[in-house]
Amino acid sequence: MRQFTSDELRNTWKQFYIDRGHVDVGAVSLVSDGSTGVMFNVAGMQPLMPYLLGQKHPLGTRLCNVQGCVRTNDIDSVGDKSHVTFFEMMGSWSLGDYFKKERCQWSFELLTQVFGFDADHLAATVFAGDENAPRDEEGAQYRIASGFKKENIYYLGADDNWWGLEYGPCGPDSEMFYIADRPDCGPDCGPGCSCGKYTELGNDVFMQYEKHKDGTLTPLKQKNVDTGWGLERILAFLNGSRDVYQIDLFAPVIAYIEKVSGQKYNADEKMTRSMRILADHTRTSVMLIGDAAKLVPANAGAGYVLRRLIRRAVRHARTLNLKKEDILKIATIFIDEIYKNSYPLLTTNREFILNELTKEIERFESTLENGMKEFKKILDTARSEGKKEIEGKDAFYLYDTFGFPLELTTELAEEEGLSVDEEGFKVSMEEQKQKARDSQNFSAKLNASAGIFDALDESITTKFVGYDGIHTEGKIVAIADEAALKDSLSENEKGTVITDITSFYGTMGGQVGDKGIIKTADGEFTVTEAIHLSNGRIGHTGYVSKGTIKSGSTADILVDEENRSNTCKNHSATHLLQKALKIVLGDHVEQKGSLVTPDRLRFDFSHDQAMTAEQIAKAEAIVNKEIAASLAVRTDEMSQQEAVSTGAMALFGEKYGDVVRVVSMGKGTSGNNEADFKEAFSVELCGGTHVSNTSQIQHIKILSESGVAAGVRRIEALTGDGVLAYYKDLENLLNEAAKLLKSNPSEIISKIEHLQKDLKTANSEIESLKSQAAKDALGDSLEKTEDVKGVKLLAAKVENVEMGSLRDLGDSLRDKIGDGVVALLSSCDGKANIVIMASDSAVKAGAHAGNLIKAIAPIVGGGGGGRPNMAQAGGKNPAGIDEALAAVKTELEKML
Repeated sequence: MRQFTSDELRNTWKQFYIDRGHVDVGAVSLVSDGSTGVMFNVAGMQPLMPYLLGQKHPLGTRLCNVQGCVRTNDIDSVGDKSHVTFFEMMGSWSLGDYFKKERCQWSFELLTQVFGFDADHLAATVFAGDENAPRDEEGAQYRIASGFKKENIYYLGADDNWWGLEYGPCGPDSEMFYIADRPDCGPDCGPGCSCGKYTELGNDVFMQYEKHKDGTLTPLKQKNVDTGWGLERILAFLNGSRDVYQIDLFAPVIAYIEKVSGQKYNADEKMTRSMRILADHTRTSVMLIGDAAKLVPANAGAGYVLRRLIRRAVRHARTLNLKKEDILKIATIFIDEIYKNSYPLLTTNREFILNELTKEIERFESTLENGMKEFKKILDTARSEGKKEIEGKDAFYLYDTFGFPLELTTELAEEEGLSVDEEGFKVSMEEQKQKARDSQNFSAKLNASAGIFDALDESITTKFVGYDGIHTEGKIVAIADEAALKDSLSENEKGTVITDITSFYGTMGGQVGDKGIIKTADGEFTVTEAIHLSNGRIGHTGYVSKGTIKSGSTADILVDEENRSNTCKNHSATHLLQKALKIVLGDHVEQKGSLVTPDRLRFDFSHDQAMTAEQIAKAEAIVNKEIAASLAVRTDEMSQQEAVSTGAMALFGEKYGDVVRVVSMGKGTSGNNEADFKEAFSVELCGGTHVSNTSQIQHIKILSESGVAAGVRRIEALTGDGVLAYYKDLENLLNEAAKLLKSNPSEIISKIEHLQKDLKTANSEIESLKSQAAKDALGDSLEKTEDVKGVKLLAAKVENVEMGSLRDLGDSLRDKIGDGVVALLSSCDGKANIVIMASDSAVKAGAHAGNLIKAIAPIVGGGGGGRPNMAQAGGKNPAGIDEALAAVKTELEKML
């Protein structure tokens, strides 16, 4: 066998297929777009799903790449020699081009001629067939024809030789194995056996079917081939190892961990497992944060998986006595050394990666200590009650309060011989979610049960014409209330109306749907929100405000003009705002979400710290400048590829069609060429509605900037008449304030400054009077100073002195008696106050103010503590002051 480095293996793979007419399509984001039902790209074929289903790929029918993938379904296995959560899948595809014959031949050539495997040591498996699909005899014959020995062909069932995701393309697969020189472990020894004689090398999937969401299979329009080989495992095997953590993608990290921990790899099973988990989880975290999606830790979805990975890494780092700085150093080894050439985006996002890791590690460490203490309490309680399981509500408490993932609680419990009630945890989680769902509105309820309209013929759709105007005529094609389809709705009845054509924009992409009226000869329907339904339909939710609305009626469809206009102003302003934020904060700023209503706008964006007042003012000024510049706003339709070439910004994870709308502000009028777009201030992919000129926005005013999640900030702002109303409210507020101050608005500041000066003088006089009153209350207490084993003690009771004045009095008395201990107790506002002070010489003699407080505070129903020189406490039982006063001397004697 030939030995390779990771870079050599990547390049060799791609060149092999390029020489056979394939095109390298490059890699895509690790975070899935959601179209396949999973959070991450778990296989190289996943991003190619539309093309495997029959859509034409712009680069042809023969493709190849090396795609990063993330799988966490077997995260508990990470720590052994072979399992990882991030891996690189070397892939090649035929999209309706070649099929089993060529695929089998090229796989054999790759194994024997490129990688140098002995053909006598190669085996292959093929699908044995079941009730859903026949035995793959064709695959077996082509394997033999390519060079595999007939006796080394094995037929296995669907569990081993059928491939597919939750839904989408699928079919029989054929895996290739290396046979080691060792005896069989038994009569059933073969591929898939755990004895180690057979090592999987790669897999060829022959996609002949499509699996639908209901579980049924139908033949694909075209036969495809998907080939996938795991880079880490094949690289380890080619270099004479079964341990992926000893290849060049991990070796520098393992060496560093050995150096700083003092542990040797493979010397101790527990420590070696922690080394592998730390290395793997840090690598995957670096990849996810540095990915095009710039994923950040969160409490749900993909961000939760990232948070879990980082926190598991921290826990295993602690096992190895490694600190935050060591984890960050491991991250830099991956960024600066191991993946510097193959993943340059990590270098670009280096600062962002390290910042996010630092914040999450510190966030977890700050709660870990308290969380561990709480876990121990829960553990002790369970044991004392003879339980073998931690209750689900307790596990949820650890998750909700201390950020403990359920998996961490489960791991900790298992180490102590207990299990966790995971179903109970889910019940507690669902109860929390239900609180949010209980307040949903009518349109949300309808959206959640949009199956009401499934009975309609698929030909019933809605054509949207609202980009060109707000008024159109159409026909009512369907009506429903909250429960079922209806022929009509009467006055005051709520429901949803579908028309064959509409000018109403349905809620989508952060922009709320239009409001307005649908008029027919028999009545009027007031639309409170337009929403998108399945099969290309737009639903108009609302109520009948006059007469009756009937299905089949011709209708005037009228969007509320003012409502639409204000929404357009706010939507166009978000485009200007995103560009302004990039100018002020940097190119790392990306949209993470938005809400555009007629009243205001909300814009979420990636940034790892709060904006300063100066940055907010600068961003606002930039937007207002572009508004005043009266930039033309244009919308052009083009293919998605053309849009990307213009530099148009897109929301990551958003699904776009083949033809997209590109909204540009400030673009010239020379045409739709690339240079023309680059002259624009803002260019974005967007399906929303907009102003035709930025001057129509009038103004923008940023109301607030805040954090909504780790690495995500939120700006809320007003535009147009909303800004004028905002300043009018401020003017009214100033006038009211001026009236209270008996001043003019222009004189408010000087008036407040004068009042503050008077207040300061008055407070000073009050404090002086309080101090004198405290001294008067003390009377001749100095004469009560006594000697306790060579240390002066002044213990006295004073009446009605609050804590601050009591401290001041204590300072004064300590200075007067010189070396010694001062203990003052006072009843004030129904509570007991205690202050104890000790000089340095008294402390050296054994006195400790904090311990004295701890001893006497319970007598007055309180608690407290402090330093050796000074301590204080409060209590709810002032009746115990005399007893506490007497106890001071007794406790001091014990110390000396």
